[in-house]
Amino acid sequence: MNKVIASNEERMKKTTASLRDDFAAVRTGRASASLFDKIRVDYYGEKTPLAQVANVSVPEARLIVIQPWDRAMISEIEKAIRSSELSFNPSNDGKVIRIAVPPLTEERRKDIAKHAKAMTEQSRVAIRNIRRDGNDELKKLLKDGDLTEDEEARAAEELQKLTDFYIKEINRTLEEKEKEIMEV
Repeated sequence: MNKVIASNEERMKKTTASLRDDFAAVRTGRASASLFDKIRVDYYGEKTPLAQVANVSVPEARLIVIQPWDRAMISEIEKAIRSSELSFNPSNDGKVIRIAVPPLTEERRKDIAKHAKAMTEQSRVAIRNIRRDGNDELKKLLKDGDLTEDEEARAAEELQKLTDFYIKEINRTLEEKEKEIMEV
């Protein structure tokens, strides 16, 4: 029974952490190196994370500077950034790539917030599916005679408490991200 609870809690933690990682790549009004965490660059035929081929820094609030370790990679990095969903227009001087982060319009902020809500809903559904899987495991243990009905009921109640906790955690994460997105 405790194994079932522990494994499902671990899955819920991973779902919550995954949402936070996804939110790190969601663009807000200010420059952040984490925006480029999901960008992959064609590095000699291999799709490689941008951070492994260049140094990404944020010297000013609305400027991102990317310095490739190999100057031959500048065009590949620019191509990867342009084809991403970030809507940035990089420029280079042959040594570094500069990206000016324009302030977001109110309409674009609302679109991004809507996208964040959709991501959050997917995480909520994942948490509920984990709870369902846990309940199914508990019912199987009950059927096999490994649990009494009281133990199964207590475990199901504990699983519900975990579900409520992680859904609150996900909602809190969304509130923080919406606040960040909507601030000017």
